[in-house]
Amino acid sequence: MKFGQQLRESLLPEWKFYYVDYAGLKRFLYERSDKGYTADDESEFVKLLDGELEKVNNFQQTKSGEMKRRIEYCEQQVSLITKNDAPTDAKREQLDIIEHEIDTVISEVYELAKFTRLNFTAFIKIVKKHDKNAPFVLKPVFTVRLNSRPFFKENFDELLLELSRLYNIVRNGGVDVDQDKDPQSGNGQNFVRQTTKYWVHPDNVMELKLYILKFLPVLIYRTKGTTKPPSPAITSIYFDNEDLDLYQGRIEKSEGAEAIRLRWYGDMESNEIFIERKTHHEDWTGEKSVKERFSLKEKYINDYLSGDYTMDSKIQRLREEGKKSDQDLQDMETLSYEVQNSVREKRLCPVVRTFYNRTAFQIPGDARVRISLDTELTMVREDGFDGKARAGNNWRRTDIGIDFPFPQLPESDVCRFPYAVLEVKLQTQSGVEPSQWVTDLIDSHLVEAVPKFSKFIHGTSVLLEDRVDVFPFWFSQMDRDIRKPVTKTIGVSRASSPRGSIVGFDNLARHRSGRISSGTRSRSSSQFPNDIEVIVENEPGERSSQNGSAGTHYSQTYDEEAGATATEGTALLGRKQQDVKSTDSATSWLVRTINPFATGGERRSPGYDDLPSEVPFDTQRANSGNGRPSGQRRIAVPVRVEPKVFFANERTFLSWLNFAIVLGSLALGLLNFGDRTGKIAGAAFTLIAMFVMVYALVLFQWRAERIRQRDAGPYDDRTGPTFLVVVLIAAVVLNFYLKVSTGF
Repeated sequence: MKFGQQLRESLLPEWKFYYVDYAGLKRFLYERSDKGYTADDESEFVKLLDGELEKVNNFQQTKSGEMKRRIEYCEQQVSLITKNDAPTDAKREQLDIIEHEIDTVISEVYELAKFTRLNFTAFIKIVKKHDKNAPFVLKPVFTVRLNSRPFFKENFDELLLELSRLYNIVRNGGVDVDQDKDPQSGNGQNFVRQTTKYWVHPDNVMELKLYILKFLPVLIYRTKGTTKPPSPAITSIYFDNEDLDLYQGRIEKSEGAEAIRLRWYGDMESNEIFIERKTHHEDWTGEKSVKERFSLKEKYINDYLSGDYTMDSKIQRLREEGKKSDQDLQDMETLSYEVQNSVREKRLCPVVRTFYNRTAFQIPGDARVRISLDTELTMVREDGFDGKARAGNNWRRTDIGIDFPFPQLPESDVCRFPYAVLEVKLQTQSGVEPSQWVTDLIDSHLVEAVPKFSKFIHGTSVLLEDRVDVFPFWFSQMDRDIRKPVTKTIGVSRASSPRGSIVGFDNLARHRSGRISSGTRSRSSSQFPNDIEVIVENEPGERSSQNGSAGTHYSQTYDEEAGATATEGTALLGRKQQDVKSTDSATSWLVRTINPFATGGERRSPGYDDLPSEVPFDTQRANSGNGRPSGQRRIAVPVRVEPKVFFANERTFLSWLNFAIVLGSLALGLLNFGDRTGKIAGAAFTLIAMFVMVYALVLFQWRAERIRQRDAGPYDDRTGPTFLVVVLIAAVVLNFYLKVSTGF
């Protein structure tokens, strides 16, 4: 679908006069280009474009202020209702009216977010068309003008927090029941959850948030003794060695595979660092995979990792304070020693940093349902394997903080993930189904299932591509558009009402012809249901992208000469250089292949030529590396090994033993009670029975080991049965011959 059609079908009719006149600007360019584009035409186009920018920015700012005032009005009304001495039924009726108003605000927040995204994309596309069809370069200077009216930077997080809190109060009868609850209560030091992961396209992020907050409030972590607003940033440093042993164990799902990371919440001033270890256990072991962690002050981290600091003093202090049970303290002590020993023995060092802003949805103190949405996900190299001292002797690099999109980093050190990551974590009793709204969510068009997605695995496989032999299975899902047509009535929609709008979780207003045709229906997430290993081959001379680089990485660089002097008052005119060439760095073939926003051909997601995360017109690049991978690359596809597979192998072994016992019994009978011919035949059958038992044992052990390693097979055996039939026929023929030769 072309963007012009997408814009016409996606705009809100009530606001149609405030959208960018994309069709008019495009028509102006084509008409003037056909006649010969002049400097006067350029001045007129710039004037039109600047007027459109002013119109969009003013409308967005006006509507955003209106939303805030309406939320404040709802808060005041709720406060008055709760202080009123009216009967409970009357209060409930008044709160229902407020809830209806909140629904209306939620709907308009969604529409405003979509309005912002569509207009931002329209400005990007029309300027690209201008630079392609006109003899002037507008992109670099217009970037400065666009940044001076940053309507596209509005993320609506403050509105979401207020709406979530207000909706939760109204839902609970006007009482803030979660005010004094600890958000972490219900989460022990060691906890087990059933977790499923999904990707969310940027188009669907706001809709998804607004849907979830209807059922769960936004969970806010507030630091005691501070008035600063909570930061949604979460940063983790993952450790591994030069051989990437931890990566290999995690991607192959080896029994007991570990992942060790250091995590902190908020900005770089956070003093509390969580040291975490995730341990994978196979289902057949009867154990569940578990995450364990303990906290330590930042100033002790380097000494702890080097072995010069232990947790003894802290554990003793906690024991004296009585804040934790003896079992918790013992587990903490054991965990601290085991992590410390792993770091020393496996020679672990910081390898990959992950950064993202998390919006968590959970009822405080109730961990039965917890949903988190991670946006602006970025992976950054921390290692020094290539001789660059990124972190030096420190446990993390100090040249970056939480300043997404990290423009100061070279493109080879950073990977910006194109989607948001949704995690649905459930703690339900055996046999208890999750709530219907959760089921509706995970079955909807808003999410793309990616089982076992790992930020650590993805970051390592992309940033350290030359050191990785096995790649994650989800690489095959990144070369296609994950957006899907609406198949279920879920989302945010607008309907007629006395006030003009109302929210219901129906159809996301996609009854306006829909923005994605049925022909773009996504394929199933599981593309290799029967395979354990997929080989990706690179044909000689093959190119994955003809015109551009991968959109996983963004750069804030643009024309240096224009950008160095451009200001708000700079004229939006400039002659195009005929010999301008792309200055993109060499890109990784594999990352270009899997990137959904790579330029060129039909592989591009419709309507997403270049969508930077913050600063417009960013050149999208893949990380620098060693070029295309040579030879073959293995993609590890997760395969669940059921316990019945091991039992089937055991039953096969017992069947072989049963046959050997029957044959051995026959042989013993012939040896003990037969004549000379019978004894010869008995000896032959005895040897065959012994061979069968040894062969069955070897075959059982071989298959069991291959099953544990998730080998793709084949598991059938043609040699053994064939050999057994041959020797049995030989033994019978020998017995018959001897009997005939000696007479019956």
